[in-house]
Amino acid sequence: MKNEIDNKQILAVYERIIQKGEMTDEGKHYQGVTAYSDADGYTVYLQGSGVELRFGFHNTYHLDYEHEKHKDDFLKKLYNIANES
Repeated sequence: MKNEIDNKQILAVYERIIQKGEMTDEGKHYQGVTAYSDADGYTVYLQGSGVELRFGFHNTYHLDYEHEKHKDDFLKKLYNIANES
């Protein structure tokens, strides 16, 4: 898979959601994306628009989705969160 998302952007979006998001049963939710991590904190997850992004050890990530449109919507949300003032 080509590198569609910058690793630094993933972490910046995760941090912004953790800081500004509203607590839910799944994690912190902000601007249509939910962020949470595993118990040891080595793997972080961003979820929304029918997509799950798993970012883990060695700065690798994996996107799980069924439809290309879902992925496009999700990436747009990440971009918007990363670039808000």
